Amino acid sequence: MKQTDVLIVGGGPAGSSLAFALSASGLNVCIMDKEDFPRQKTCAGWVTPAVMKMLNINLDDYKQGRVLQKIQGFRIGQIGQKLVHSSYSGEPVSYGIRRIEFDDYLLRRCGAELLLQQPFKKMQKIADGWRVNDEIESCLVIGAGGHFCPVARAIGAKGVSEQAVAAQEIEFEMSAQQQAECQLNEETPELYFTQDLMGYGWVFRKGNYLNIGLGREDKSHLSSHVNKFFMYLKKHKKIPQDIPDKFNGHAYLLYPHAKRKMINDNVLLIGDAAGLASAQSGEGIRPAVESAFLAAEVVVRCQGDYCQKNLQQYNQLIQNRFGRRQPDRELMDYLPARLKMILAGWLMKTHWFTRDVVIDKWFIQLNRQPLHISRHLS
Repeated sequence: MKQTDVLIVGGGPAGSSLAFALSASGLNVCIMDKEDFPRQKTCAGWVTPAVMKMLNINLDDYKQGRVLQKIQGFRIGQIGQKLVHSSYSGEPVSYGIRRIEFDDYLLRRCGAELLLQQPFKKMQKIADGWRVNDEIESCLVIGAGGHFCPVARAIGAKGVSEQAVAAQEIEFEMSAQQQAECQLNEETPELYFTQDLMGYGWVFRKGNYLNIGLGREDKSHLSSHVNKFFMYLKKHKKIPQDIPDKFNGHAYLLYPHAKRKMINDNVLLIGDAAGLASAQSGEGIRPAVESAFLAAEVVVRCQGDYCQKNLQQYNQLIQNRFGRRQPDRELMDYLPARLKMILAGWLMKTHWFTRDVVIDKWFIQLNRQPLHISRHLS
């Protein structure tokens, strides 16, 4: 029987960031994942400089043999409208990455023992923790396996009553002909909000790679919305005419809508497993990384006693950082749907709203203060 202090189920950015944060704690940490790495992961794939700094990533080192596309602006509007262009001088405001490369890079340097190609099957409570798959005993089990995390399901987060965002996308390397047809500026991703305000699409060139997708809170007829969006992009010659027709899907919970509990005795959820995606943009990487560092702080404080009472401080740290779940309704929530659509259509045509609100506040969170890292983790 294998013994460990902390077993992290899920080797994505949340899980590897937690292991990285605990690397100097003296705890024995293992990461279990059903996949081998590197592995494909559905995601638009951009990260802010704040994430790179928090993870202490040397950009010159990272970009050796990997895609690191600097972003200096965005073009934003509603589907069918003229896009509003905002540009930023100086340092990049974000970076485009490929998750197949980014996740593998984080995992390989995190310092944990890797248990790859080992699917989570079950866990059984024991006196001082959990027995997983009848093979591993751990004092603390961390759920870091995304929206459908098996650890989250094991403690009752089945997602039945939760309003999840569903998305479909593709990312592929373009041929020379496709590159010639692609009219997109590599440093300027384009975002297209739907007319009913239930989601948005994106198209983003990362060197020779092209990433296109669309996500909606209302997942009914998602494929139809995605196909219409792709046809729109082709009609306006934004993307090559011949692109792969196999879309990949994924789901995630926006933070205000998530209802799942994040802790139990000797169990804690981080990242998308905890339902932490940003309310307006749906970004999951920064919340995943920040929740991992907050979790690491709690793990160290617990000093080996991971009862639910001791882990409760994690809930408070998450609320302090991301706000209260199920927040009070705002003025826009009281407006009739038709009026909101008219107002949004007007706002999306203005440079002030698309830059100051959509980009600066929602997507790259320029005014958000960096997370304070405990001295025990630095």
